[in-house]
Amino acid sequence: MLIQEYELQWDQDFRKIKLEIEKGLIGLNISIEHIGSTSIPNLAAKSIIDIDLIYGTDTDFNKVKSGLSQIGYLHNGNQGILNREVFKRNAGLSKNEILDNIKHHLYVCPIDSEELNRHLLFRNYLRTNEWARLKYQELKYELAEKAGQNKQRYAELKELNAKEFINSIVEKSKISSS
Repeated sequence: MLIQEYELQWDQDFRKIKLEIEKGLIGLNISIEHIGSTSIPNLAAKSIIDIDLIYGTDTDFNKVKSGLSQIGYLHNGNQGILNREVFKRNAGLSKNEILDNIKHHLYVCPIDSEELNRHLLFRNYLRTNEWARLKYQELKYELAEKAGQNKQRYAELKELNAKEFINSIVEKSKISSS
């Protein structure tokens, strides 16, 4: 199944990945956040850990990019989203038992990134509002079924069909935090 029940292992996997990345970026002023569905307790999800690495200045980005390259990540551009850079594993550059074997997506964002803010608002709202978590979970299961459990088709359907729900939650979160 594409979407599976929540696993406590996801939080442990995030912590392992975070530690490995931090070791590779020692001395840099960064923070690392677990985002996406695997970061929300009791939410069914695809078993892929989503991570936002946060930096402060353009100079910091260049240092982060260099450090990530040294531990086996390739910069893959922003993929059409402003102030959110994508990094992919390339085990040929540097072998790492944890980073090579735990499926994850790594995004690098400046602290003032709107996309980072959206990720955190959505995550935090679903962590504290069971009705929203359950509604999102139901939507995810429906989309996986419509996609015939195909990852690519699921991503396409999610982009088309979940955007309105996600945007409404982000707006609710903004209102409740002001």
